[in-house]
Amino acid sequence: MAIVEIRDFEKTYAGGFQALKGVTLDIEEGEILALLGPNGAGKTTLISAVCGLVSPTGGTAKIGGHDVVSDYRAARSLVGLVPQEIALDQFSKVADAVRFTRGLFGLPRDEAHIEDILKKLSLWDKRNERILALSGGMKRRVLIAKALSHSPRVLFLDEPTAGVDVELRRDMWEIVADLKKDGVTIILTTHYIEEAEAIADRIGVINGGALLLVENKDALMARMGKKELQITLREPVTSIPKTLASYALTLSEEGEMITYSFDAQGEATGITALIADLSKAGLKLADLHTKQSSLEEIFVGLVGESAA
Repeated sequence: MAIVEIRDFEKTYAGGFQALKGVTLDIEEGEILALLGPNGAGKTTLISAVCGLVSPTGGTAKIGGHDVVSDYRAARSLVGLVPQEIALDQFSKVADAVRFTRGLFGLPRDEAHIEDILKKLSLWDKRNERILALSGGMKRRVLIAKALSHSPRVLFLDEPTAGVDVELRRDMWEIVADLKKDGVTIILTTHYIEEAEAIADRIGVINGGALLLVENKDALMARMGKKELQITLREPVTSIPKTLASYALTLSEEGEMITYSFDAQGEATGITALIADLSKAGLKLADLHTKQSSLEEIFVGLVGESAA
């Protein structure tokens, strides 16, 4: 069941710039959706419009059945937002900052809930420290704690690991996985494609304000991913024999490796025939290695096509 329903969503600014171009998207309850796109693609604008920070100029969006414009309070009560920029009261203590955000939603104090959030985010030992004394990574954890203070059903994470070191980034992935286990729906934007590859259920690619695709991550990689057979030769060659022209092979600059791309989903890969023909052409093989295209390569290809 879709907890977020976006239909023909548009945003055009006063100067005429169209940041969102008719985005339509359903986000299922309990899933992790990663939105990928280059700078200026519309990721942050989309999240801001759904969360009520930016007014859309066309289309509709609903969260839990509540329209984000006409029924803003009910829709917003279901949402937690972790913005890209770290905007915190530097002189507040960690626990006080989280309590304050909960109060903004009109909810009573719940010390057990605050303690649970802070412990899950490894902030409990820092609960009485002022935010200005925290590292950048810990400040991002405080932003997540504040976003979770009112027990939202949907959590938007806008570049949650920007500027965070690799170790802390992996900690964040674990936090997101734990939130999913608790039934929270998570939508994250990220520049780190390995992040999407590691934790997302579905991938959305946005560019120029338009949603290019939304697809199950594994299905996307199976459908669009190519495999390569990398053939290392015992002796380098200066060119590929003409008898092998039908295979569309590429030769490395050193002449020691031949690369053959094939469709892993196809009925026949052509590898057996290729190896036989390589032998007929007098080429001696030292090693064979297959490589699956990454999500990053698929993303770069999609964005490149949309910009052409």
